[in-house]
Amino acid sequence: MAGSRNIRRSLDSLKYSLFRYERQGRKLAFRAETAEGARAWQAKLRRKLKELLGGFPPRVPLEAEVVERSKLDGYIREAVYFQSREGLWVFAYFLLPEVFQAPGPVVVCLPGHGQGADAIVGIAEEPYQANFALQCVEHGFAALALEQLGFGCRRDERARKEGAGKSSCQPAAGAALLFGETMIGWRVWDAIRAIDYLQTRPEVDLRRIGVMGISGGGTTTFFTAALDRRVKAAVVSGYFNTFRDSILSIPHCMDNYIPGILKYAEMYDIAGLIAPRGLFVESGTKDSIFPIEATRFAFEQARRVWAAFGAEDRLELEVFEGEHQFWGKGAFKFLKRML
Repeated sequence: MAGSRNIRRSLDSLKYSLFRYERQGRKLAFRAETAEGARAWQAKLRRKLKELLGGFPPRVPLEAEVVERSKLDGYIREAVYFQSREGLWVFAYFLLPEVFQAPGPVVVCLPGHGQGADAIVGIAEEPYQANFALQCVEHGFAALALEQLGFGCRRDERARKEGAGKSSCQPAAGAALLFGETMIGWRVWDAIRAIDYLQTRPEVDLRRIGVMGISGGGTTTFFTAALDRRVKAAVVSGYFNTFRDSILSIPHCMDNYIPGILKYAEMYDIAGLIAPRGLFVESGTKDSIFPIEATRFAFEQARRVWAAFGAEDRLELEVFEGEHQFWGKGAFKFLKRML
């Protein structure tokens, strides 16, 4: 009978995971002190991260098409389709301020779990996302609001029948794992292809591309900026933390998991792949799935990489009194400075 003997036994699954974590050395943890050393480290970790995500497919023709164009209050909204990979297309909204000096800055906007891209462009109401793609337009940026795989119109039939906010992340992320790939990898490739699409738009200055996302969109934002150096600045809302204190310790959607990542890197190591480009992190003090003290710790660890490049002014953290939500107070000031 459990507990009948005075023998120390651990039966707790989380305690075992933390036990493993504390004994798991990270083979590609950041240890450099110079910009040259940091660049060499980045090249190694970037290659390994791409491998752990499952790799990326060959590029196929975008075959992009604008299927609808609407003139709205102060901006133009276009509905766009483009091909991401063989057998898979992406839907997005391209938003352009009515007064815009082209070519100008653009922000790829990635929604979190909920009603998809509609919830960040003013079509659907989802308070935690705060229509942040529309906010980009209000601040003078063009925006490409991407429908993430498993959300909105990119869900499977079963999820569609269950309601507007129901995602199909679980079966899709599970399928990715069965193929030896990951949902993060699939979504990051869509975002990379979105940047390819932006290269075809005459309105866009390709030297001034930002990425912004909340929650699951913050995840894709984070990894896209780490892997695609065309991104000049990233705003990560409601995601940046440690794997130890969030993804490992708290229940999350399956789309958050990367097999083997802890053998090589913590989240703050991966953040260092963005340096010396711009990274703005915002987190709420009451975010129940990304604990704020772990965010503060991870930020201080990541700062070492920007310091090695002499670029600490391109890394910022805003902590606000709130929950798991988009805040946006300092983020747009940062983007205006970076882009």
